[in-house]
Amino acid sequence: MTDSPPSPFAPVANGMSMLGLGTWKNSDVRQCAESVRTALEMGYRHIDTAQAYGNEAAVGDGIERAEVSRDEVFLATKVWISQLSARDVISSTERSLEQLGVESVDLLYVHWPSRTYDPGETLPAFAELRDRGLIDRIGVSNFEPHHIDRAREAIDAPIFANQVEMHPLLQQDGLREYADETGLELVAYSPLARGSVFEVPELEAIAARHGVSEAQVSLAWLREKDVTAIPKATGEAHIRDNWASLGLQLDDDDIDQIDAIDRTERRIHPSFAPDSW
Repeated sequence: MTDSPPSPFAPVANGMSMLGLGTWKNSDVRQCAESVRTALEMGYRHIDTAQAYGNEAAVGDGIERAEVSRDEVFLATKVWISQLSARDVISSTERSLEQLGVESVDLLYVHWPSRTYDPGETLPAFAELRDRGLIDRIGVSNFEPHHIDRAREAIDAPIFANQVEMHPLLQQDGLREYADETGLELVAYSPLARGSVFEVPELEAIAARHGVSEAQVSLAWLREKDVTAIPKATGEAHIRDNWASLGLQLDDDDIDQIDAIDRTERRIHPSFAPDSW
């Protein structure tokens, strides 16, 4: 049992629900659509996808099938690294909206600062999309502080969020400090360290004390750090277990114990990642 029943909705950070459904590697069309529908009808109000995931149409189908108004859903997608020239940003985003079956998305990310990315060309195209009403907010993903500084120099429109890998085994202290100082939202992908949180003794002990899963402990810790989490889940049981983390209140000793985990283990490290990773 969790400490208390989960809230009917997750906390909100500047209009963005702080617990969302990630859809990376959820490429089975039926499964993806059903997981999105299940999550929304359970109470989730934040769905994250990307051009590179190949599932935008399925995500859109799940949103349409859910008994939830589109206006209630915070929907985010990402422009892939081969589509970051100004012209490709515009055309690929228009295709994404068609695939999703929506008129606009709430948040559009630059997926990585790589390949065709150029701040002076890419970001003004994002600003144009915002001016046209096709996107509401501009985000970046896998950016380090110096990337974000350059992005902010390229446009007047605000950079709303940075989506990065974050979990108790990759705590991102520097990025969290930078975000706090600069008014940037952080969104954690792979917040369960691709399953590794289930094998961390400190998390196992805290989970046992509260009678919850290690996944719930990781998600609750991120929430305590004011970080939005978007765990991927396909089956109803996992979607529900992640949702139940909203009812878990970690105490100061729990948080101190997690903060003291002396491990830095990045699970996502493609060849095109920033050189300093």
